[in-house]
Amino acid sequence: MSAPAPSPLAIVDAEPLPRQEEVLTDAALAFVAELHRQFTPRRDELLARRAERRAEIARTSTLDFLPETAAIRADDSWKVAPAPAALNDRRVEITGPTDRKMTINALNSGARVWLADFEDASAPTWENVVVGQLNLIAAYTRAIDFTDPTSGKSYALKANEDLATVVMRPRGWHLSERHLVDADGTPVPGALVDFGLYFFHNAQRLLDLDKGPYFYLPKTESHLEARLWNDVFVFAQDYLGIPQGTVRATVLIETITAAYEMEEILYELRDHASGLNAGRWDYLFSIVKNFRDGGAKFVLPDRNAVTMTAPFMRAYTELLVRTCHKRGAHAIGGMAAFIPSRRDEEVNKVAFEKVKADKDREAGDGFDGSWVAHPDLVPIAMASFDAVLGERPNQKDRLREDVSVAAGDLIAIDSLDARPTYEGLVNAVQVGIRYIEAWLRGLGAVAIFNLMEDAATAEISRSQIWQWINAGVVFEHDGKTVAATPELARRVAAEELARIRAEIGEEAFAAGNWQQAHDLLLQVSLDEDYADFLTLPAYEQLKG
Repeated sequence: MSAPAPSPLAIVDAEPLPRQEEVLTDAALAFVAELHRQFTPRRDELLARRAERRAEIARTSTLDFLPETAAIRADDSWKVAPAPAALNDRRVEITGPTDRKMTINALNSGARVWLADFEDASAPTWENVVVGQLNLIAAYTRAIDFTDPTSGKSYALKANEDLATVVMRPRGWHLSERHLVDADGTPVPGALVDFGLYFFHNAQRLLDLDKGPYFYLPKTESHLEARLWNDVFVFAQDYLGIPQGTVRATVLIETITAAYEMEEILYELRDHASGLNAGRWDYLFSIVKNFRDGGAKFVLPDRNAVTMTAPFMRAYTELLVRTCHKRGAHAIGGMAAFIPSRRDEEVNKVAFEKVKADKDREAGDGFDGSWVAHPDLVPIAMASFDAVLGERPNQKDRLREDVSVAAGDLIAIDSLDARPTYEGLVNAVQVGIRYIEAWLRGLGAVAIFNLMEDAATAEISRSQIWQWINAGVVFEHDGKTVAATPELARRVAAEELARIRAEIGEEAFAAGNWQQAHDLLLQVSLDEDYADFLTLPAYEQLKG
């Protein structure tokens, strides 16, 4: 007996969008419905497993490599599938949301890869979800252009051979899409909506362009979650008659639990894996989230004091390079988030030197590529990797067998000689309020104080406020000691709100979501029950 037809999905509480019928076709929605039917129950089980694992970490205050998968780590014979030509040279990757202007600028940027982001750089309004898909279809059919309504400047795509290869990032497993529900009213996971619509419309089209459906997988916490993705890929390729192994996935190692399962994650995805990426802010957020009740030795200093040269971060990145190259995968470095100033060349000069030093270090450590947030940083990162790679597409032959990382090295937070500061608290509040306000307006990538901030930076900001208060941190400020308390956080937040009001004026302040953002930041920073993700309560307040 054949399987029953999937329940049709319903679009709920969403204003119709121009041309949405080009994305939300009956056939595409039937595919997403089948993904939902097949895989959402396992997604739900894995989310429950996350909570169980977190409870175990709260009990033990430690993590270790998994004894039950030791044989996979010890087996030197397996490798991931060879990289397709379009993904073999990844020396510079640019990241950003899929709005029309960004789509053109990222593809034209000179970077080898564009991370087309439906996740942390995109607030998941229905318009962003659907129009982002439309923009990518339009890019692949060369039916996209853009004229800036303010400047009148026009943007168009370069020749195909000069465009970046797209690696699309769907939402994490924890997020649901409230506007797309099944017959029972259950929302479809956002990951399956983003993946499903993109794969359905573009897999064959990309093959015809000598590329393929390539993905970044965010927020992965275990090899079992990677296994779920692999099963999604196998099913999707069969469903559409796409050759098995066409999909390629790069997994962000941006949770502390995933750092202990890098080899197992590659193993689960070995027919579809192309690499791992070191994602800094979400990684720090994950450390705070998992070890938030572990005492003083797990208290992180100001986020800007935690550089990639911190001993526990160095252990993480060097282990990532060694793991990737041992298994024939690309190792992709972290983000250069600086946004060049059009007014202050001295700020640019100092920042460009820091970006260069960071990218030189990554290239020297064996990474095969790295991320930037702005087209002006592409040449700087490119020069760093060109100097090491030359004409070679990558340095996967550099095995880094000199690297030896013990389980404790990855969580040796107290090896860093830095402490939280009052100024760090102020910055966390500033970034948190300003980012959340923009997110509630539908913007996921926001320039704040010359840095491109996304949901990951808001997560580490609110997590640090929560951690510092709950750990009883004491700051030095104006020659006095000041305890991190809810009252202090509220005072700093009130001062920041007043500062913003004076900075932008009453009219702009009233038109924004500033009070709402202030209240939400304090809610997730001060609640006794730590919210797993800021974006979950924020999504309930997101209009559209």
